[in-house]
Amino acid sequence: MNSRIWLKLGPVVGAVALSALALTGCSQGTTAPAADTSSSSSEEAEPAAEATLATADSSLGTIVVDSAGMTLYVFDKDVADSGKSTCEGECLVKWPAVVADSDTPVVDGVTGTVGVITRTDGTKQVTLDGLPLYYWAGDAAAGDTTGQAVGGVWWVVAPNGDKIAG
Repeated sequence: MNSRIWLKLGPVVGAVALSALALTGCSQGTTAPAADTSSSSSEEAEPAAEATLATADSSLGTIVVDSAGMTLYVFDKDVADSGKSTCEGECLVKWPAVVADSDTPVVDGVTGTVGVITRTDGTKQVTLDGLPLYYWAGDAAAGDTTGQAVGGVWWVVAPNGDKIAG
């Protein structure tokens, strides 16, 4: 009698076990690409083979951008060569720091002195002529310069490191 029950239930138990294994495999497969996607996003923001800083033509003249063409800014409240950023907390929500993976960011067309400082959270922020560089959260696409002159203290930066105040 037990063998009859097993003959009827055995395939069902086997199918359930195989389904559970398949689902486990699927969920692991879904997790791996998600991790790969997030790492490629950070690679796009800071590619090793591409320029961390580059230049682009804009209505303000030739400006400094990242490798994706996003405009970079300097902040009047920062002090050149101080080794620190004054933009913290809520400021960083609107003005994210330009970060690098190494102490020697790659540049293309930028003539000012490029370096890095270590932020209070341990990340390396890119500097141009000693001033930390930032993005503006209001810029939605490459070439946008909507952060220019915000509050009279945020400025698009020229390849030589000068702020563009015009």
